[in-house]
Formats: sequence, C-alpha cells, structure tokens
Amino acid sequence: MTMGDRRPLASRDTRWAQATARRLATLSVTPNQISQTSMLAGALAGAAFWLGGESQGTMRLLLLLGAALGCQLRLLCNLFDGMVAVEGGKASAEGPFWNEFPDRIADIAIMVGIGYGIAMPALGWAAACFSVLTAYVRELGRANGAPSDFSGPMAKPHRMAVATGAALLSSVEFLWNGRNEILILGLALIAIGAAATTLRRGWQQVRWLKAKRS
Repeated sequence: MTMGDRRPLASRDTRWAQATARRLATLSVTPNQISQTSMLAGALAGAAFWLGGESQGTMRLLLLLGAALGCQLRLLCNLFDGMVAVEGGKASAEGPFWNEFPDRIADIAIMVGIGYGIAMPALGWAAACFSVLTAYVRELGRANGAPSDFSGPMAKPHRMAVATGAALLSSVEFLWNGRNEILILGLALIAIGAAATTLRRGWQQVRWLKAKRS
C-alpha cells in the first residue's frame, strides 16, 4: 500500500486515531490481522442484521445496535490497518491482498444479512453485487494505470454510514409501529447508490484512458 493508493479520510489526521495507531504499532498485532478482524466484524454485523430484522422487542433493539457497532468496527479496522502498515512501518508483501479481500467479504455479509433480515434477499444480493463492483472498477482502473478512484455517491464509508443509521433508526421503529421500513429504504439506497458509483467510476476511468491516449 502506498500513500497515493489510500482512501482520503479526515479521521486519519485526528489525534485519537494517530495515538491509537501508534499504540497498535508497538504491539504484536499486524496490519493483516486488523484487516482480518474487519471481515469478522462484517460477518457479525450481517448476522445481527439478519436476526434483528426477524426479531421483536428488546432482542431486536440489541441485535440492531450490535449491527451498527459491527459496521463501525469494520470501518475502524479499515482505518487502522493502513495506518499501522504505513505510518507504523509494518507493511508486508501480502498486505495488498488483505487490504482488499476482507472488505469484499464484509460488504457481502452486511448487505446480504440486511436483505434476509427484511425478507428481501434479492435486494440484499443486489446491494452486495453493486458494492463489490464499486471496488472492482476501482481496482480495474489501477490495473490500467489510473489513479485509485474513491468517488461516491455510495463508496464504502457512505455505505456503512447508511447501514449504521438504518440500524439505529430501525431499532426504535416500535415507537411508531414500524417494521423494517427503514432497513428496506437504507438497503435500496445502498443498492441504487452503489450502482451509480460503479457507473460513475467506470465512466471516469474511460475518460482517463482516452485522455491518456490522446
């Protein structure tokens, strides 16, 4: 991983993030282990979405809060694996694989988990496919020599923000006798937004390739 390949994140420059990364760098934990933890966080979030969408009362509240926590833990792992690798000087030869592979597993687990939880598995798989496609187009661009494209409207941080917000709001839907409407809306927004992001990144890549050749 190089500095030019990293997603621009304001949180990377905060004191708490830098202090945490420095602390992690002094421990035996590796960036690859942090990346692998993000995969586990995504899987747990997906399971919590699935079970929470089918539950009621206190159990639903706890499961959806757990799903929101899992989404945010996934993002924290994504933040610290790169910081420990680059700033902490602990990058490894296999780092590029672990930097990408767990993210795809986490995306699929979370989106599919929401889909099954709201009894709309097709929508969950659609959101998962488009989420993976956003990363595929970015990596395809890099393979073609283009700069990494982290543009939205539904890049990974945006997807996790929507999923987290939907989980928190849906956990208290009982206040207005709702039932998964917010999760349905959130998942639909992710699917549509990720599809739009894929198209946007693809178009920008084609333009870059044409400009490079001319």
